[in-house]
Amino acid sequence: MKFLLFLLLLATPEKIHVLYSTLDLSSISQHLAFATLYPESPEGHLALEHAWKLMSGPFYKAVPAQIPLQTLSRLVALVNQTGGGELEPLPSSILQMIEQTAQTLPNRQLAGYRAQTLAEVIALPPEQIDLARGLFLSELGEDKWPLLKTYEAQLDLMALQIKARLKTNASLFEKVAAINAFVFDEMGFRFPPHSAYAKDIDLYTFLPSVLDSRRGVCLGVSILYICLAQRLDLSLEMVTPPGHIFVRCPTPQGPINIETTARGVHLESEVYLGIDTPSLEQRNVKEVIGLAHFNQASVYLQKEDYAQAVTCYARAEPFLPDDFLLQMLSSFSMILSDQETAARPRLEKLREVKPPHSLAPESMIADYLDGYVGKEGLEAFFKPVDEDRISIEKKKALLEDVVQRHPRFRSGLMALATCWLQLHREGEGLDILLRLDQIESQDATLQYYLAVLHAQRIDYPRAWHHYQKTHALLTQVNHNPRALRDFKRELSLLSPE
Repeated sequence: MKFLLFLLLLATPEKIHVLYSTLDLSSISQHLAFATLYPESPEGHLALEHAWKLMSGPFYKAVPAQIPLQTLSRLVALVNQTGGGELEPLPSSILQMIEQTAQTLPNRQLAGYRAQTLAEVIALPPEQIDLARGLFLSELGEDKWPLLKTYEAQLDLMALQIKARLKTNASLFEKVAAINAFVFDEMGFRFPPHSAYAKDIDLYTFLPSVLDSRRGVCLGVSILYICLAQRLDLSLEMVTPPGHIFVRCPTPQGPINIETTARGVHLESEVYLGIDTPSLEQRNVKEVIGLAHFNQASVYLQKEDYAQAVTCYARAEPFLPDDFLLQMLSSFSMILSDQETAARPRLEKLREVKPPHSLAPESMIADYLDGYVGKEGLEAFFKPVDEDRISIEKKKALLEDVVQRHPRFRSGLMALATCWLQLHREGEGLDILLRLDQIESQDATLQYYLAVLHAQRIDYPRAWHHYQKTHALLTQVNHNPRALRDFKRELSLLSPE
């Protein structure tokens, strides 16, 4: 790389002119890099002026005189951050220069862009929150202002690059396509390997680390997407199926679903619905800040550091004050960290509450309150697995001991059956699910699993029996998911009713 750079620096005026003619006319980074390599050449001056025009848009003013070469190099590094290293705070002179070109971005009109403390962010209505500012204050801290502004400058340059490739009055479809092309193709943001995010999901959720590494789980990249959209006057909705999040752009022709774990492709909304998920929950910008801390809490829950999980859930709560799952998991984490006295009243309030967009109350809450499981059973249930056979076997053994002593622990029985199925021991898994059916026969998900397992074992009469029970339960709530329709079609081919 250094040798190639050396050759470029020795290029003749003719070669410099040829190189300049090959630059992408819509690329800020290419023109800044060229100006850095050939600052004294006529083409270098033209490249800098062109980059400044792309950054400034219709409000272009002359390039600031005598931009130091070091400043140009820092701008190039900020635009071309390749991932893998932490960002160094920029000097105020460079931040002011970027702010000058980005001052007309729409997020500047949000009250949240002027917030300087987390308390100010919490006090704002969701529609006035600047997501990036709220996240940086929450994740970096209020005392890291130069670093916070540097990350914001990076987002500004990313938005300005996307904007430079958009025509005036670009359609919603064109804006989505431009963000997809920049984020996933040009910048190369990707979903991390399972072995990486399973243990450190917070690293791939928090915005600074997502920007540093160019790796993010669904929430991490969705957050980046929303931050850019706020700078491009693109209104997005945030949708959370169980255990997932994607962003959605409403249009007169119907919503564009943006699946950030698959480079922004559109998937039909029905894909995200399940047997126990008749509709999808929509989140606002304030709630998304809380979800980042919620993900961090899940890391500590997996690490069995329950006290720290409680702390992270508490950080999320101001942004998600009425979130059912947060209240439940926070309460169970409190029990696991020997705070049962404080947790029980919280669980009592949730006993009869049906989680948003689910079919029934959470059985584990009632089972704990009614004495069908204790602290040791909760520890076994939340025991993490690494998806390898040894880890699954260990959790299975723990759960077997728990359900032997607590035979009415419904979530424990379901988790034990899942372990057997992960070990490809469908017979044992079926036996556990049949035990659960004797306790809770009105669970549609359970009935669906029983139908599928009986079909796999070529017991078609029982498969049809449990299919009919599933269908009847879901019909009561006017829900007919694709998974159930597909199963019926396959079962009809194997054994017509």
